[in-house]
Amino acid sequence: MTVLGNLAIDVINGGPKTPGGCASFSGVAMEAAGAPGGIVALAAADDRPLFDPLLDRFGSMIRILTADCTSSFRLDYEDVDHRRMSVEAIGPVWGAAEVEAAAPTTTWVHLAPLLRTDFPAQTLALLAQRGHRVAYDGQGLVRADQLGPLVVHRHYPPELLANLSILKLAEDEAIIVADGPFDEATAARLGVPEILVTYGSEGCDIYTGDTCVRVPAAWRVEGVQTTGAGDMFTTCYVANRAAGADPRAAAKEASELVAGELEKRLGVRR
Repeated sequence: MTVLGNLAIDVINGGPKTPGGCASFSGVAMEAAGAPGGIVALAAADDRPLFDPLLDRFGSMIRILTADCTSSFRLDYEDVDHRRMSVEAIGPVWGAAEVEAAAPTTTWVHLAPLLRTDFPAQTLALLAQRGHRVAYDGQGLVRADQLGPLVVHRHYPPELLANLSILKLAEDEAIIVADGPFDEATAARLGVPEILVTYGSEGCDIYTGDTCVRVPAAWRVEGVQTTGAGDMFTTCYVANRAAGADPRAAAKEASELVAGELEKRLGVRR
């Protein structure tokens, strides 16, 4: 599996700049899954030093391509479960040139958009034409590309869904996409063969065909800041699916990984 996405500069609760974006968190999941592949990310040259620790940690697993700008976000946590988010800089757009430079060779490609414009529908179609199976993080459906307090709405181009094999939605994103409760009818309307809706410590629902299966979370981890948890979960899930695991087993592995990583943030050792 290959992960494609923009790196981001995150400022959490007014602290120092930290590496963000799925590419900053997916290496842990790729290692855990043991699947062949890698991560290709975009960032501006001037911001590269911030991401050097990723290169030191994951080595050749991650490649950073030079872009004109770097995505940037401010995240202010009111508590561990609620945060306010602001878009400080809009990142680069992945087009044909970026896909050619990334040159993914794996069957599966996971796209990790931070905003709706990161991966246009034409790029998804190009990846499908190259023979890839495409997984997509649904925050790219609902996050508008505008500076200031994050704006979310359901007015995404429907063609974004046309070439997806897996769509992952967090609970709040699923409600926006469905314009209400997300259910089997909504999943059928979207037309993506496999849809994951995640509920944090409550587990996730997996929609395939006309069925929905609830997979419980591995265990509850409380009192911890969860930035990147969704990225780790989705990367691990897709990596396990790419390796041949069924959806339920892939979700179980992903949930255990995330719970373990969150415990590390609390200093818990198992």
